[in-house]
Amino acid sequence: MPGLVSPGGPPPRITLPETPTQRSESSKTPTQSPLPNKKPPSPSPSSRSKKKTSETPTTNSLLSEASLDNPDLGPFLLKVARDTIASGDGPAKALDYAIRASKSFERCAVEGEPSLDLAMSLHVLAAIYCSLNRFEEAVPVLERAIHVPDVERGADHALAAFSGYMQLGDTFSMLGQVDKSILMYDQGLQIQIQTLGETDPRVGETCRYLAEANVQAMQFDKAEELCNKTLEIHRAHSEPASLEEAADRRLMALICEAKGDYESALEHLVLASMAMIANGQDNEVASIDVSIGNIYMSLCRFDEAIFSYQKALTVFKSSKGENHPSVASVFVRLADLYHRTGKLRESKSYCENALRIYSKPVPGTTAEEIAGGLTEVSAIFESVDDPEEALKLLQKAMKLLEDKPGQQSTVAGIEARMGVMYYMIGKYDEARSAFESAVLKLRTSGERKSAFFGVVLNQMGLACVQLFKIDEAAELFEEARGILEQECGPCHQDTLGVYSNLAATYDAMGRVGDAIEILEYVLKLREEKLGIANPDFEDEKRRLAELLKEAGKTRDRKAKSLENLIDPNSKRTKKESNKRWPGLGFRI
Repeated sequence: MPGLVSPGGPPPRITLPETPTQRSESSKTPTQSPLPNKKPPSPSPSSRSKKKTSETPTTNSLLSEASLDNPDLGPFLLKVARDTIASGDGPAKALDYAIRASKSFERCAVEGEPSLDLAMSLHVLAAIYCSLNRFEEAVPVLERAIHVPDVERGADHALAAFSGYMQLGDTFSMLGQVDKSILMYDQGLQIQIQTLGETDPRVGETCRYLAEANVQAMQFDKAEELCNKTLEIHRAHSEPASLEEAADRRLMALICEAKGDYESALEHLVLASMAMIANGQDNEVASIDVSIGNIYMSLCRFDEAIFSYQKALTVFKSSKGENHPSVASVFVRLADLYHRTGKLRESKSYCENALRIYSKPVPGTTAEEIAGGLTEVSAIFESVDDPEEALKLLQKAMKLLEDKPGQQSTVAGIEARMGVMYYMIGKYDEARSAFESAVLKLRTSGERKSAFFGVVLNQMGLACVQLFKIDEAAELFEEARGILEQECGPCHQDTLGVYSNLAATYDAMGRVGDAIEILEYVLKLREEKLGIANPDFEDEKRRLAELLKEAGKTRDRKAKSLENLIDPNSKRTKKESNKRWPGLGFRI
């Protein structure tokens, strides 16, 4: 399932599904029964019309394929699988039992009748695959499981279908396939709404769950819509200033901040803080103070930001200890603030304090927390023109995450930043390799249509230009153009930069007509929609005049020097250290 809202948080964990009789009716997690006050029938043999045999299956009988036709064997094998994991023997031994249980339930199922026992055993089997990090093998099992129940047959089948879709969404999330993950969560939500209605509290929990997934996918409009629905449901069913409402408001604040609506984000955070204070949640109040400080910093209200950070720092030190990663995260925020205000000595001191904690983390600190902190510190070093040190920190962060499931997109972002660092220091081969690895991961994780993916393609194209790989650069710029036109529109600065890069590349390839067509289009956009005050306008106008003049002579000409290929926008990658891709340190 989608992880915590906070960036860099630990990946979601997939646990073995509980049998219906073990589920708590009072639980509020969205994966519980979608209907109130009802339990699915127990898959135990006692619920069957057939009388249980007095003979317990032996180990030898478990190994016999013929024994799988015994209707009592499936429940027994499923119990053995659970007991094996509970005893500490691990999931590897339980896997064979779970596979045989599923086969037995399938053989004993009545033709034409959907078997909830089979669906449950498939859920357990998939969970074991996931616990072994064999997520690809879990996917077909769950895809089969979601088609077993018949939602029209009532609550039991609705629960099985809902749980299957949510578990499949979890698995896709762990594989980094965000789009597929969200699609599965949405299918589960629709089943839950169909069964419970739109205002049930459990629907609210699932809406929030799906909103978090959309935040991770940077689909903020959809996330805002779902979070608003969650707030409405919780306001109808919870007491004023409840913990549920506070959690919803923190999520809404994150969405508003991502959309640039800082005032609304601040309002939600203040209300969430008041609710947490009323419920005596001091550590949560401190976490909200950090978020409030971030908003104040975005609004350039630096004194108020420092006050919020210091409040949080005092609470974290007293409650969690001087060396807790929460303390380090506040040090990083203060380092960034002092860097922005020109107090570089203070900024460096806070960076060193944070790195000291990350180098010797306290027990219980996750790799994701450390990697996230190292990545943030690297951005500060990048800002003070120390790309070598920034690179070292990014390499450490990537090493911590590269083998972690569900972290492909995060690792891709780190690799893309490393590509930018390599490009800045003139290591173009390393830059291209880093970008290529990032692009491959982003394609696999389903982010091939995001604006970020378009920017990474553009950066990889620039690295290829420096390596004289002009044909490859042209292909990358063309793909980037299509994505950025779709995601950002033709007038966005990122899109205009790709247009100019592509025109220069076509010029170098001798495709003067194509280069002229692009530059004419860009100048038309600037004249009609963006204005001609931009200094790029005169440069592009001059370049177009030169191309038109040369095209009048001959098109079979010598390619221009590669020194002139990168447009002025792209050359600013080394000069304008303040212009970045939001949150990821990219210079456009």
